[in-house]
Amino acid sequence: MGLTSADRAALDANYNLRARVPEHPVYFERYARASAAFRARWAGCLDLPYGDSPRQAVDLFLPETPRPPLLVFIHGGYWQALDRKDFSFVGERLVEAGAAVALVGYDLAPAVDMDTIVRQIRQSLALLYRNAAEHGFDRDRICVAGHSAGGHLAAMALATDWPDFGLPGDLIKGVCAISGVFDLEPIRLCYLNDVVQLDVEQARRNSPILLPPAHCPVTVTLGELETEAFHQQSRAYAEAVRRNGVPCELVVQPGLDHFSVIMAMTEAANPAVRAIHGQLGLPGGHA
Repeated sequence: MGLTSADRAALDANYNLRARVPEHPVYFERYARASAAFRARWAGCLDLPYGDSPRQAVDLFLPETPRPPLLVFIHGGYWQALDRKDFSFVGERLVEAGAAVALVGYDLAPAVDMDTIVRQIRQSLALLYRNAAEHGFDRDRICVAGHSAGGHLAAMALATDWPDFGLPGDLIKGVCAISGVFDLEPIRLCYLNDVVQLDVEQARRNSPILLPPAHCPVTVTLGELETEAFHQQSRAYAEAVRRNGVPCELVVQPGLDHFSVIMAMTEAANPAVRAIHGQLGLPGGHA
């Protein structure tokens, strides 16, 4: 039986986050201000290319400590909006604590499809691993985090068969997926697919909930005020990870919505920040 108009309307409402949080433009302004302020305070290696297009680039921020671990952060925007530079602010607490932070960009739908976006993220991680010595971070301590669509892409990175790229299977030592999407079938069936343009097979092969992850700690977190669809996505992915024998913590952050939950990473006590600290082996974290 096909999707009814009522089913489609319910899906659209659950995934239309800007409608759910009408004040989202205020958050976008906060992201931009906080990111610009961080870049002004902490010089980074900006716009390091890993591919042919301008968006296929990395902004890398290094602490003063030698050979630090690396957190790779992937931004959200439903695979069709926003930019890595909008989220520079997520690196501040981590760099202060002694981690290197790389913010990864990627091309957006509809100019490219989901297979291409996932492949680009994998290419960026492979390049960072291979060039670790040049930049001075520890390639044996790389973790990945992402928000919203970036949470999906972080989970897809975790599910990668890295030996196929000539790299260690345990390249990623931890993942923190913030307000992620782990099953793309609802995306295929709702209004977002007008731009993302998934077919059945593409949705399936890019759904990390269907792919066994590598064996490293995973934290799944989201805001209490997010839609039921996002709560269900996070619960189901955490359960799938645990069924594969991988340690996974699910954290619901009180009083936060889809846009405030990432802004909360400016706080050192934030659960996502503390989880990443633990995965990277930094003080004040928990694994």
